[in-house]
Amino acid sequence: MTVQKIARRQFIFAVGGTAVAWPLSLRAQQRKPMQRIGVLLFGTPDTDPNLGAFLRGLRDLGYIESQNIVIEYRYAEGKPDRLRSLAGELVAIKPDLIFALGGDVAPSARVATSTIPIVVAVSNDPVQAGLVASLARPGGNITGVTFVSSDLAAKRLQFLREIAPNLARVAVIWNPDHVDPEYRETQAAAKTLGIQIQSLEVRSVEDFDAAFQTATNARIQALIPITSRLMLTNRPRIIEFSSQHQLLLASGFGPWAREGALLSYGPDTDASTQRAAAYVDKILRGAKPADIPVEQPDKFELVINLRTAKAIGLVVPPTLLDLANKVIE
Repeated sequence: MTVQKIARRQFIFAVGGTAVAWPLSLRAQQRKPMQRIGVLLFGTPDTDPNLGAFLRGLRDLGYIESQNIVIEYRYAEGKPDRLRSLAGELVAIKPDLIFALGGDVAPSARVATSTIPIVVAVSNDPVQAGLVASLARPGGNITGVTFVSSDLAAKRLQFLREIAPNLARVAVIWNPDHVDPEYRETQAAAKTLGIQIQSLEVRSVEDFDAAFQTATNARIQALIPITSRLMLTNRPRIIEFSSQHQLLLASGFGPWAREGALLSYGPDTDASTQRAAAYVDKILRGAKPADIPVEQPDKFELVINLRTAKAIGLVVPPTLLDLANKVIE
Protein backbone atom coordinates (compact mmCIF):
# COMPACT_ATOMS: atom_id res chain seq x y z
CA MET A 1 0.00 0.00 0.00
CA THR A 2 1.39 3.37 -0.96
CA VAL A 3 2.07 6.16 1.50
CA GLN A 4 -0.64 8.20 -0.26
CA LYS A 5 -3.32 5.49 0.27
CA ILE A 6 -2.31 5.06 3.95
CA ALA A 7 -2.59 8.81 4.55
CA ARG A 8 -6.00 8.89 2.84
CA ARG A 9 -7.33 6.04 5.03
CA GLN A 10 -6.03 7.71 8.19
CA PHE A 11 -7.76 10.94 7.19
CA ILE A 12 -11.11 9.20 6.59
CA PHE A 13 -10.85 7.38 9.91
CA ALA A 14 -10.03 10.61 11.75
CA VAL A 15 -12.91 12.52 10.16
CA GLY A 16 -15.32 9.60 10.70
CA GLY A 17 -14.32 9.32 14.33
CA THR A 18 -14.90 13.02 14.86
CA ALA A 19 -18.29 12.80 13.13
CA VAL A 20 -19.37 10.07 15.53
CA ALA A 21 -17.93 11.66 18.63
CA TRP A 22 -19.32 15.16 17.96
CA PRO A 23 -23.05 14.32 18.10
CA LEU A 24 -22.54 12.21 21.22
CA SER A 25 -20.68 15.06 22.87
CA LEU A 26 -23.33 17.56 21.79
CA ARG A 27 -26.15 15.35 23.12
CA ALA A 28 -24.33 15.01 26.41
CA GLN A 29 -24.08 18.80 26.66
CA GLN A 30 -27.76 19.27 25.78
CA ARG A 31 -29.07 16.59 28.17
CA LYS A 32 -30.59 18.32 31.21
CA PRO A 33 -31.01 16.78 34.64
CA MET A 34 -34.46 15.28 35.27
CA GLN A 35 -36.78 17.93 36.72
CA ARG A 36 -38.70 16.99 39.84
CA ILE A 37 -42.30 18.03 40.61
CA GLY A 38 -43.91 17.46 44.00
CA VAL A 39 -47.69 16.91 43.93
CA LEU A 40 -49.73 17.37 47.11
CA LEU A 41 -53.23 15.84 47.15
CA PHE A 42 -56.15 15.64 49.56
CA GLY A 43 -57.27 12.17 48.45
CA THR A 44 -55.08 9.82 46.42
CA PRO A 45 -53.71 9.88 42.85
CA ASP A 46 -56.30 7.27 41.90
CA THR A 47 -59.31 9.08 43.37
CA ASP A 48 -58.61 12.77 42.79
CA PRO A 49 -61.14 13.92 40.15
CA ASN A 50 -58.89 16.56 38.54
CA LEU A 51 -55.38 15.12 38.70
CA GLY A 52 -55.77 13.42 35.31
CA ALA A 53 -56.45 16.76 33.64
CA PHE A 54 -53.25 18.22 35.14
CA LEU A 55 -51.17 15.27 33.92
CA ARG A 56 -52.70 15.58 30.43
CA GLY A 57 -51.71 19.23 30.44
CA LEU A 58 -48.13 18.30 31.26
CA ARG A 59 -48.02 15.68 28.50
CA ASP A 60 -49.40 18.17 25.97
CA LEU A 61 -46.48 20.43 26.85
CA GLY A 62 -43.94 17.66 26.36
CA TYR A 63 -43.42 16.57 29.97
CA ILE A 64 -43.34 12.79 30.15
CA GLU A 65 -42.97 11.10 33.52
CA SER A 66 -39.72 9.13 33.90
CA GLN A 67 -38.41 10.65 30.65
CA ASN A 68 -37.89 14.32 31.44
CA ILE A 69 -39.72 14.76 34.76
CA VAL A 70 -40.07 12.89 38.02
CA ILE A 71 -43.33 13.31 39.95
CA GLU A 72 -43.23 12.79 43.69
CA TYR A 73 -46.71 12.30 45.16
CA ARG A 74 -47.78 12.92 48.73
CA TYR A 75 -51.46 12.36 49.48
CA ALA A 76 -53.57 12.61 52.63
CA GLU A 77 -56.14 9.90 51.78
CA GLY A 78 -58.92 12.27 52.81
CA LYS A 79 -57.37 13.10 56.20
CA PRO A 80 -56.72 16.86 56.33
CA ASP A 81 -54.62 16.66 59.50
CA ARG A 82 -51.91 14.85 57.49
CA LEU A 83 -51.44 17.59 54.89
CA ARG A 84 -48.87 19.71 56.75
CA SER A 85 -46.52 16.83 57.45
CA LEU A 86 -46.87 15.60 53.86
CA ALA A 87 -46.06 19.08 52.56
CA GLY A 88 -42.98 19.05 54.76
CA GLU A 89 -41.92 15.73 53.23
CA LEU A 90 -42.15 17.22 49.76
CA VAL A 91 -40.09 20.25 50.74
CA ALA A 92 -37.43 17.95 52.23
CA ILE A 93 -36.77 16.27 48.87
CA LYS A 94 -36.19 19.72 47.31
CA PRO A 95 -38.34 19.52 44.17
CA ASP A 96 -38.08 22.14 41.46
CA LEU A 97 -41.74 22.96 42.04
CA ILE A 98 -44.78 21.88 44.09
CA PHE A 99 -48.27 21.52 42.65
CA ALA A 100 -51.01 21.78 45.31
CA LEU A 101 -54.42 20.66 44.09
CA GLY A 102 -57.29 22.14 46.08
CA GLY A 103 -58.08 25.02 48.40
CA ASP A 104 -57.94 22.60 51.34
CA VAL A 105 -54.43 21.60 50.29
CA ALA A 106 -52.67 24.80 49.18
CA PRO A 107 -52.35 26.41 52.66
CA SER A 108 -50.26 23.47 53.88
CA ALA A 109 -47.87 23.90 50.96
CA ARG A 110 -47.66 27.64 51.66
CA VAL A 111 -46.73 27.04 55.31
CA ALA A 112 -44.11 24.45 54.34
CA THR A 113 -41.99 26.70 52.11
CA SER A 114 -41.57 30.30 51.05
CA THR A 115 -38.81 29.58 48.53
CA ILE A 116 -39.81 26.58 46.40
CA PRO A 117 -42.25 27.69 43.66
CA ILE A 118 -45.83 26.50 44.20
CA VAL A 119 -48.54 26.22 41.55
CA VAL A 120 -52.10 25.85 42.86
CA ALA A 121 -55.49 24.95 41.41
CA VAL A 122 -58.12 26.01 43.94
CA SER A 123 -61.88 26.48 44.10
CA ASN A 124 -61.69 29.31 46.62
CA ASP A 125 -60.33 32.87 46.53
CA PRO A 126 -56.51 32.67 46.82
CA VAL A 127 -56.32 36.28 48.05
CA GLN A 128 -58.86 35.72 50.83
CA ALA A 129 -57.11 32.45 51.69
CA GLY A 130 -53.79 34.29 52.11
CA LEU A 131 -52.04 32.44 49.29
CA VAL A 132 -51.23 35.49 47.14
CA ALA A 133 -51.14 39.26 47.59
CA SER A 134 -53.41 39.82 44.58
CA LEU A 135 -54.58 37.95 41.53
CA ALA A 136 -52.72 40.29 39.16
CA ARG A 137 -49.48 40.34 41.16
CA PRO A 138 -49.17 37.28 43.42
CA GLY A 139 -45.97 38.66 44.91
CA GLY A 140 -44.53 35.51 46.50
CA ASN A 141 -43.70 31.93 45.58
CA ILE A 142 -47.30 30.94 44.70
CA THR A 143 -49.42 31.34 41.57
CA GLY A 144 -51.86 29.23 39.56
CA VAL A 145 -55.57 29.04 38.76
CA THR A 146 -58.76 29.58 40.73
CA PHE A 147 -62.23 28.29 39.84
CA VAL A 148 -64.05 30.96 41.87
CA SER A 149 -66.22 33.74 40.49
CA SER A 150 -68.20 36.12 42.67
CA ASP A 151 -71.70 35.74 41.21
CA LEU A 152 -71.85 31.95 40.84
CA ALA A 153 -73.43 31.25 44.25
CA ALA A 154 -76.27 33.70 43.68
CA LYS A 155 -76.97 32.31 40.20
CA ARG A 156 -77.22 28.72 41.48
CA LEU A 157 -79.77 29.72 44.10
CA GLN A 158 -81.68 31.72 41.51
CA PHE A 159 -81.80 28.70 39.16
CA LEU A 160 -83.15 26.53 42.00
CA ARG A 161 -85.89 29.06 42.70
CA GLU A 162 -86.86 29.07 39.01
CA ILE A 163 -87.28 25.29 39.11
CA ALA A 164 -89.02 25.29 42.50
CA PRO A 165 -90.85 28.62 43.06
CA ASN A 166 -91.95 27.53 46.56
CA LEU A 167 -88.39 26.87 47.70
CA ALA A 168 -88.01 28.19 51.25
CA ARG A 169 -85.39 26.14 53.14
CA VAL A 170 -81.93 25.42 51.74
CA ALA A 171 -78.98 23.85 53.53
CA VAL A 172 -75.40 24.72 52.62
CA ILE A 173 -72.90 21.99 53.43
CA TRP A 174 -69.40 23.44 53.63
CA ASN A 175 -65.98 23.22 55.22
CA PRO A 176 -65.21 26.35 57.30
CA ASP A 177 -61.49 25.52 57.09
CA HIS A 178 -61.71 25.96 53.30
CA VAL A 179 -61.69 29.75 53.04
CA ASP A 180 -64.32 30.51 50.41
CA PRO A 181 -66.66 33.47 49.72
CA GLU A 182 -69.45 31.26 48.34
CA TYR A 183 -71.15 30.58 51.66
CA ARG A 184 -71.36 34.28 52.42
CA GLU A 185 -72.59 35.02 48.90
CA THR A 186 -75.21 32.28 49.14
CA GLN A 187 -76.46 33.82 52.39
CA ALA A 188 -76.74 37.25 50.76
CA ALA A 189 -78.61 35.86 47.75
CA ALA A 190 -80.96 33.88 50.03
CA LYS A 191 -81.86 37.00 51.96
CA THR A 192 -82.81 38.77 48.72
CA LEU A 193 -84.92 35.79 47.60
CA GLY A 194 -86.55 35.24 50.99
CA ILE A 195 -84.97 31.81 51.46
CA GLN A 196 -83.86 30.44 54.84
CA ILE A 197 -80.31 29.05 54.94
CA GLN A 198 -79.25 26.20 57.21
CA SER A 199 -75.50 25.93 57.74
CA LEU A 200 -74.04 22.41 57.79
CA GLU A 201 -70.38 22.59 58.83
CA VAL A 202 -68.23 19.61 57.87
CA ARG A 203 -64.50 19.52 58.59
CA SER A 204 -63.83 15.80 58.17
CA VAL A 205 -65.41 12.60 56.88
CA GLU A 206 -66.70 11.85 60.38
CA ASP A 207 -68.87 15.00 60.38
CA PHE A 208 -71.16 14.05 57.48
CA ASP A 209 -73.61 11.85 59.39
CA ALA A 210 -74.34 14.59 61.93
CA ALA A 211 -74.70 17.16 59.14
CA PHE A 212 -77.18 14.95 57.28
CA GLN A 213 -79.20 14.43 60.45
CA THR A 214 -79.35 18.19 61.02
CA ALA A 215 -80.58 18.67 57.46
CA THR A 216 -83.28 16.04 57.95
CA ASN A 217 -84.43 17.57 61.24
CA ALA A 218 -84.61 21.01 59.61
CA ARG A 219 -86.79 19.58 56.81
CA ILE A 220 -84.72 21.26 54.14
CA GLN A 221 -85.86 21.23 50.52
CA ALA A 222 -82.51 21.74 48.78
CA LEU A 223 -78.82 21.18 49.44
CA ILE A 224 -75.88 23.18 48.12
CA PRO A 225 -72.34 21.87 48.72
CA ILE A 226 -69.58 24.49 48.69
CA THR A 227 -66.96 22.70 46.66
CA SER A 228 -63.70 21.66 48.31
CA ARG A 229 -61.56 18.53 48.13
CA LEU A 230 -63.46 17.23 51.17
CA MET A 231 -66.77 17.63 49.32
CA LEU A 232 -65.44 16.21 46.06
CA THR A 233 -64.08 13.06 47.67
CA ASN A 234 -67.46 12.56 49.36
CA ARG A 235 -69.55 13.49 46.32
CA PRO A 236 -71.19 10.03 45.92
CA ARG A 237 -72.27 10.14 49.57
CA ILE A 238 -73.82 13.61 49.24
CA ILE A 239 -75.61 12.69 46.01
CA GLU A 240 -76.98 9.50 47.57
CA PHE A 241 -78.32 11.39 50.61
CA SER A 242 -79.99 13.97 48.39
CA SER A 243 -81.55 11.27 46.23
CA GLN A 244 -82.90 9.32 49.22
CA HIS A 245 -84.56 12.44 50.63
CA GLN A 246 -85.60 13.88 47.24
CA LEU A 247 -83.65 17.08 47.78
CA LEU A 248 -82.81 19.60 45.08
CA LEU A 249 -79.02 19.30 44.88
CA ALA A 250 -77.14 22.12 43.16
CA SER A 251 -73.38 22.48 42.90
CA GLY A 252 -70.65 24.35 41.13
CA PHE A 253 -69.13 21.79 38.79
CA GLY A 254 -70.51 19.65 35.97
CA PRO A 255 -69.62 16.20 37.34
CA TRP A 256 -72.12 16.68 40.18
CA ALA A 257 -75.04 17.03 37.75
CA ARG A 258 -73.76 14.23 35.53
CA GLU A 259 -73.69 11.93 38.56
CA GLY A 260 -77.17 12.79 39.85
CA ALA A 261 -77.42 16.36 41.17
CA LEU A 262 -80.31 18.42 39.82
CA LEU A 263 -78.04 21.09 38.39
CA SER A 264 -74.56 22.52 38.40
CA TYR A 265 -73.35 25.94 37.37
CA GLY A 266 -69.70 26.86 37.21
CA PRO A 267 -66.46 26.59 35.26
CA ASP A 268 -65.02 23.53 33.57
CA THR A 269 -62.67 22.48 36.37
CA ASP A 270 -60.76 19.97 34.24
CA ALA A 271 -59.96 22.71 31.71
CA SER A 272 -58.77 25.05 34.47
CA THR A 273 -56.69 22.33 36.14
CA GLN A 274 -55.13 21.48 32.79
CA ARG A 275 -54.21 25.16 32.44
CA ALA A 276 -52.23 24.87 35.68
CA ALA A 277 -49.74 22.74 33.74
CA ALA A 278 -48.87 25.83 31.67
CA TYR A 279 -47.88 27.57 34.91
CA VAL A 280 -45.61 24.66 35.77
CA ASP A 281 -44.02 24.91 32.33
CA LYS A 282 -43.38 28.66 32.67
CA ILE A 283 -41.76 28.28 36.07
CA LEU A 284 -39.58 25.33 35.05
CA ARG A 285 -38.39 27.51 32.16
CA GLY A 286 -37.34 30.26 34.56
CA ALA A 287 -40.38 32.49 35.20
CA LYS A 288 -41.05 33.65 38.77
CA PRO A 289 -44.41 32.87 40.42
CA ALA A 290 -44.57 36.40 41.81
CA ASP A 291 -44.82 37.77 38.27
CA ILE A 292 -47.44 35.38 36.83
CA PRO A 293 -51.07 36.50 37.42
CA VAL A 294 -53.51 34.00 38.88
CA GLU A 295 -56.00 32.90 36.23
CA GLN A 296 -59.77 33.07 36.79
CA PRO A 297 -62.38 31.25 34.68
CA ASP A 298 -64.22 33.23 32.05
CA LYS A 299 -66.62 30.53 30.81
CA PHE A 300 -69.33 28.87 32.86
CA GLU A 301 -71.55 25.87 32.18
CA LEU A 302 -75.11 25.24 33.29
CA VAL A 303 -75.80 21.49 33.39
CA ILE A 304 -79.34 20.27 34.19
CA ASN A 305 -80.20 16.67 34.97
CA LEU A 306 -83.77 16.11 33.73
CA ARG A 307 -83.76 12.53 34.97
CA THR A 308 -83.24 13.77 38.50
CA ALA A 309 -85.90 16.47 38.08
CA LYS A 310 -88.48 13.89 36.95
CA ALA A 311 -87.55 11.52 39.79
CA ILE A 312 -88.48 14.17 42.37
CA GLY A 313 -91.52 15.40 40.47
CA LEU A 314 -90.21 18.69 39.15
CA VAL A 315 -90.72 20.36 35.80
CA VAL A 316 -87.80 22.47 34.59
CA PRO A 317 -89.00 25.65 32.84
CA PRO A 318 -88.24 25.72 29.10
CA THR A 319 -86.52 29.10 29.54
CA LEU A 320 -83.99 27.49 31.87
CA LEU A 321 -83.48 24.52 29.55
CA ASP A 322 -82.70 26.98 26.77
CA LEU A 323 -79.97 28.49 28.91
CA ALA A 324 -78.39 25.14 29.73
CA ASN A 325 -75.11 24.15 28.09
CA LYS A 326 -75.97 20.50 28.64
CA VAL A 327 -79.21 18.69 29.51
CA ILE A 328 -79.04 15.13 30.81
CA GLU A 329 -82.17 13.17 29.81
